[in-house]
Amino acid sequence: MTRTMATKRWKLPKGSTWKQKLEQEHPNHGKIVAIPSHMRKRFGSGTMLIPKPLDVDTLMRKVRKGKLITASQIRDQLARQADADSACPMTTGIFILIAAEAAEEARRAGKKRITPYWRTIKDNGALNVKFPGEAKAQAAKLREEGFTITPAKGKQPPKVKDFEKYLMKL
Repeated sequence: MTRTMATKRWKLPKGSTWKQKLEQEHPNHGKIVAIPSHMRKRFGSGTMLIPKPLDVDTLMRKVRKGKLITASQIRDQLARQADADSACPMTTGIFILIAAEAAEEARRAGKKRITPYWRTIKDNGALNVKFPGEAKAQAAKLREEGFTITPAKGKQPPKVKDFEKYLMKL
């Protein structure tokens, strides 16, 4: 998906901000539900947490310079904290993107300490093409922190070289 498509998909309602979206409460956020039947092949039976956006952001904020975290690590930690078997991959992924957009919004507003979303990578070490500035901006931020980025291959996005060595322990 190109950034143009992602931007259209993630367009905010007029007058709202990414911070508001991040802080927005919803009755389903924080709920633990039975794993839906269509997801049981991947996750098995049991329970699934529908996370809260701020809980995703909180975990992303814990990643210090020189470390990385994957979307699966975030989901696993959220599930452990809630005593659930898993956390919803779709809502977690959406909240990772909202946290990234809110961080860039805060940076543009002059904030110095923002969520270091660029340290959140895909499970295979790939960069996130849906982040603000796409994978190119994420790669630049990671290079500034000393990471080596391997170039994109065909339709595959760039990756962090030897990313496993840098994963945060949760």
